[in-house]
Amino acid sequence: MRPLMFRLFLMTCLLWPAIAAAADREIAKAGDTELGTFAFTFENDLFAGTDRHYTNGMRASWLSPEGGKTLPVLQQVRDLLEVIAQDENKSTRFGWALGQDIYTPTDRFSTSVVTDDRPYAGWLYGSLSLHTVTDNANGSQTSESVELSLGVVGPEAQGEEAQDFVHDLRLIDNFEGWDNQLKTEPGLLIAYERKWRLADPWQLGRGWQADFVPHMGASLGNVLTHVNAGGAMRVGLNLPSDFGPPSLIHGGASLDKLHEEGWGFYLFTTAEGRYVAHNIFIDGNTWRDSHSVGREPFVGRLSVGAAITLGRFQIAYTNALITKEFEGQARVSRFGSLSASFQAFF
Repeated sequence: MRPLMFRLFLMTCLLWPAIAAAADREIAKAGDTELGTFAFTFENDLFAGTDRHYTNGMRASWLSPEGGKTLPVLQQVRDLLEVIAQDENKSTRFGWALGQDIYTPTDRFSTSVVTDDRPYAGWLYGSLSLHTVTDNANGSQTSESVELSLGVVGPEAQGEEAQDFVHDLRLIDNFEGWDNQLKTEPGLLIAYERKWRLADPWQLGRGWQADFVPHMGASLGNVLTHVNAGGAMRVGLNLPSDFGPPSLIHGGASLDKLHEEGWGFYLFTTAEGRYVAHNIFIDGNTWRDSHSVGREPFVGRLSVGAAITLGRFQIAYTNALITKEFEGQARVSRFGSLSASFQAFF
């Protein structure tokens, strides 16, 4: 992808939620056929006042309709998946995503390898996912998600071009060591996640509600191999009946189930522990010599945020903290995440 093409792609992704929301308000008047849930997430450590480590992430995604009237081709795929599931209490959805991650060391001015800090790296990928939701006898629900991601690590991931573009917009000095980034390598990642949701939220009085959504998961691949467990706590008004707040790009699946009408607001916090057996962005290239640092196997993640839903639209902001991921890391990593999603009809 040429730098100019990448800039056009990046600008389209950044403007897509606003454009799509405005278009959806117009086409929704024509009928009630659902096209699915579209979402865009932008993560950057500049939100947290830093510029290092996991420094930028973008992800645009689509999730098929959960039920009701939709396009014939989507209905046929949904029917086929439900037949495969062989469980009348289980609904199925599928989706796709396109994303990019960028990682850098702390020292932006060194042109040589910063041996005691993480490597420069970019990861450009596309994903296909399958999601099921099971209605349990006690009224609770269980979700399971499997996602296959294929992409490339290295110069072809356009990490340098993307970071330079953002820094030029913000009038920030560029990082000078991208010649030392990880070498070209195809990337494969298979991720699994399971979540549990209570039958009903806890009633706190005066319209306030709360719930807790635990989760566990694992991934396997040359990009990342790990296991994780954690949960999300929400407190707010008119909580949506979904599986927790919008997920961080690498925090698992988000099965959006927005309000058909009305509004909702909630605050949330999530906590998670991970055991990491392999991380290409720290361990370096799999089959070629490259810069690497010693990996910390146990990593914690903590985030807090707020979300607002209005009809079929939701916007959320999250501030996240990740404990030290490699030996000798001076400080924890922090970044902010802004996400927007909407259900499209025509």
